[in-house]
Amino acid sequence: MISQSTRTAPSITASGLAAPKSRRIESIDLLRGIIMIIMALDHVRDYFHAFSYYHDPTDFSVTTAPIFLTRWITHFCAPIFMLLAGVSASLYGGKNGQKSLSIFLATRGLWLVFVELFIVTLLWTFNPYYPAFILQVIWAFGISMLVLSLLVYLPRTALLIIGVLCIFGHNALDGIPHTGNSAGAFLWSFLNFQNLGLHIGATRVLIGYPVLSYIGIITMGYCLGAVYGPEFTPEARHKVLRNLGLGVIGLFIVVRGINLYGDPSHWSSQKNLLFTIFSFVNTTKYPPSLCYTLMTLGPALLFLAYAEKPLNKVSAKIIVFGRVPMFFYLLHILVIHGLAVLASYLSGHTAANMVDLTTWVSANEKLKGYGFSLPVVYLVWIAVIALTFPLCLWFSKYKQANQGTKKWLSYM
Repeated sequence: MISQSTRTAPSITASGLAAPKSRRIESIDLLRGIIMIIMALDHVRDYFHAFSYYHDPTDFSVTTAPIFLTRWITHFCAPIFMLLAGVSASLYGGKNGQKSLSIFLATRGLWLVFVELFIVTLLWTFNPYYPAFILQVIWAFGISMLVLSLLVYLPRTALLIIGVLCIFGHNALDGIPHTGNSAGAFLWSFLNFQNLGLHIGATRVLIGYPVLSYIGIITMGYCLGAVYGPEFTPEARHKVLRNLGLGVIGLFIVVRGINLYGDPSHWSSQKNLLFTIFSFVNTTKYPPSLCYTLMTLGPALLFLAYAEKPLNKVSAKIIVFGRVPMFFYLLHILVIHGLAVLASYLSGHTAANMVDLTTWVSANEKLKGYGFSLPVVYLVWIAVIALTFPLCLWFSKYKQANQGTKKWLSYM
């Protein structure tokens, strides 16, 4: 991920003046580490939960509270990560300059698109001849960074307007037709409509993460990065982040409560109060609706407001994942999919069906009947975190020791 630095205690220079000393912003890495761990839970659920092969965990006619919440909590991952990417870009630009930032965002964006197409899809499918490209979150990050590499030359006021328009305005475009396999259908799916039925010749293209909303989120994150500049004291930053967080949460409650705009899926009364609350927070992820974005980013801002404190034993371990996000992302898919192949074999199912995938794992009809209960899913999740931690710790130390001499580490 893009490195971050902020002002801490001054040191004395040769001129006798106090010069600020830089350090990495641990609250950003900590939040990133938390959402990476939560993200892993969602992917373990995809590969191991028997329920996932038959039902949508947010389908109120069949789901349970634990299953719904296991899925719902993972909704926070992608938008928060995108927001933090924008913040980190702002800090990188403050340290290295606008031109250097633009070049870095463009090259990293292209790298992420390549990774999604030729590495991530392979890890999801274990099929080197896969007749499909699954364009998910890494794709969305790559495209959003490419766009931001151009936007950074605009004044922050203009960027703020663009971010607000993308986040608040895109739901007004939901009614635009998006059917067929034409160039227009590709473009609209690319921007604002999840489409799993596109084809380029014999190759299937699954656009899971349309990018318009995410461009808005990364742009807002870039604007938010100003609060980590030298002109903001920790106290002032805390106040701004706290007020923004409370304001965004309050706006979510109002917009969602009105139930007229901001999400194509309206909430409604359910069989009991708990499931009515679930309906209220069951916002649309693909693409991120206005309500979804407000619901997820408000708590993230509050976390950042209150997380600037020394690490303890637990947070010191969590932050390791936040310092090597791309390394962990690729590693955890490999580990989860590998364990799923083993689990399929040991449970008496055909392991080959878990190896030669041509689409998303839980959409594979041949795997119906495979899977485990939710407690087993959580045990596997804990095992995945435990298995990946030593390698992430090693890579984090290697990255810190060689960041200045090995520039490729900035892309991991």
